[in-house]
Amino acid sequence: MSRSRYVIQDADKPHFLTCTVVEWLPVFTRPDAVQIILDSWVHQREHDGLKLFGYVILENHLHFVAQAPRLDTCLSSFKSYTAARLIELLEARKAEHLLARLRFAKRAHKHDREYQFWQEGSHAEMIFSEVVMRQKLDYIHQNPVKRGYVELPEHWRYSSARNYLEQPGLIEVDPWC
Repeated sequence: MSRSRYVIQDADKPHFLTCTVVEWLPVFTRPDAVQIILDSWVHQREHDGLKLFGYVILENHLHFVAQAPRLDTCLSSFKSYTAARLIELLEARKAEHLLARLRFAKRAHKHDREYQFWQEGSHAEMIFSEVVMRQKLDYIHQNPVKRGYVELPEHWRYSSARNYLEQPGLIEVDPWC
């Protein structure tokens, strides 16, 4: 698989981002795996200047809209940190089938690791207007509804939909006006 043609154009502008587990493996099926993602975003908001405008985490991928002074660096750190913690979690759970698939998915030229967790690239799309921001946030929040997991976006636990309804979400997000 070749690298994504989507790149972070202006690292200080908001971008719609997608991170997908290799082979679309269902890793985010338990709260402890999802918590690693949430904790990473909280840390980056507190320490790296990340603005997180919206997110959804599904069983094998996630979408989010974010902005940071160095979004490319934040994204790289996010993927690196979460991959390491999630692999540790899978090892602790003795999730041998998932670990075998992650080991198999590792690209031959990568000698610095045993596993490949995330697909390469992040399908970054710069958000250049309020209309596009609204479309991306709606897409994120409607994703679990379209999949038939819930009736309403705010019923999906691992989403920022509740934040936009002034209900408590799992983590804070930076509201888009």
